[in-house]
Amino acid sequence: MFAVLKTGGKQYKVQAGDVLRVEKLAADAGEKIQFNEVLMLGGDKTVVGAPLVEGAAVQADVIDQIKGEKLIKFVKRRRKHSSKRTVGHRQKLTLVRVTDILSSGADKSGVKAAIGAGSVSGAAVEAAAPAKKAPAKKAAKAEASAAEAGADDLKKLSGVGPALEKKLHAAGVTSFAQIAAWGEAEIADFDEKLSFKGRIEREGWVEQAKELAK
Repeated sequence: MFAVLKTGGKQYKVQAGDVLRVEKLAADAGEKIQFNEVLMLGGDKTVVGAPLVEGAAVQADVIDQIKGEKLIKFVKRRRKHSSKRTVGHRQKLTLVRVTDILSSGADKSGVKAAIGAGSVSGAAVEAAAPAKKAPAKKAAKAEASAAEAGADDLKKLSGVGPALEKKLHAAGVTSFAQIAAWGEAEIADFDEKLSFKGRIEREGWVEQAKELAK
């Protein structure tokens, strides 16, 4: 009995006892793995998948993680600036020995699925990564928006427009009651902090806020 399986973007025709070199898998030497992408089964009866054969699988033992032969790539460019470069590459591979070919019941075998190392590492990193924190500016903006949701309309104060109201909100002032409670120290503090240049007393915000807060 033989099977045609797919892994690492390639197809392999295998039977029990075959030793394969496939694209690197996320498995250690000595582990038992199962290739679930079976395209065809052959033997007494040939079964062709559409595209996969349902319930079929190929089981194998991992022998070792190896590297393929070194490939040399030579690049020469002549336009504008003449340059040349030689690059070497050795593909990472997994050496496996096929042990069984299942025509059915693959989903109940309990054997670890053969998954490409690149796929696993990406998923693992994503799953293990802590939730990203929102940047400080965005967090502050979100807090300000939340505070403004239940805020008084400070534009009712004399001389306060959208820009000044935004300044007050940023400083934590969102209600008439807060302004009505200001004393000389708070007035001087906000006058300096927000560069109001005496506007608070000149416009009479505290008195107006007391009336509006009722």
